[in-house]
Amino acid sequence: SSDVCSSDLYPVPPGASDIPGLEVAGEIVALGSAVDAWRIGDRVTALVAGGGYAEYATAPAPQCLPVPRGFTMIELLIVMALVVILASVGMTQYKNSVTRAEEATLKENLFRLRDAMDQFYADKNKWPADLAELVSAGYIREVPVDPLTKSKDTWQTKQAEADPNNPSASGGIDDVHSGSDRTSLEGTRYAEWD
Repeated sequence: SSDVCSSDLYPVPPGASDIPGLEVAGEIVALGSAVDAWRIGDRVTALVAGGGYAEYATAPAPQCLPVPRGFTMIELLIVMALVVILASVGMTQYKNSVTRAEEATLKENLFRLRDAMDQFYADKNKWPADLAELVSAGYIREVPVDPLTKSKDTWQTKQAEADPNNPSASGGIDDVHSGSDRTSLEGTRYAEWD
């Protein structure tokens, strides 16, 4: 804006400095006798009619505004520490909620697979040879993904023990577990969940 004034399109107002600059910011070093709203040492900013680029400038008291106080280094460090703590707590909560969702899905998948095995045994009087047979026989639509290993192929099946009362039922699988080697939030291994 001072460039416009210096190009003679807008002449400098009468009584204004011919030094360029229409904005100032700094610390008050002297006050007029009628000024009571400000003190020496106050940090202010103001619009002036000219002279803003000078080492010292004058501005009418009503045109001055206080410069907002910044943060000290200690305050910034405290805020940053709080942000890091809150982010850590939030991330831990997020990870725990994801793990709880995976655990709930695992429990549901185990229940459905074991229920399908039991129904297969009740209908055919023998255990399925593998999980794929539960699909081909129509007891489940597809082998579910183990939510912890993110794979359909990591399920650990348990061979059925021979039943002396039903020799035709020998072989096959009668139980299934997760293939994960991780430990649950409660401290038990997922591979041992019943």
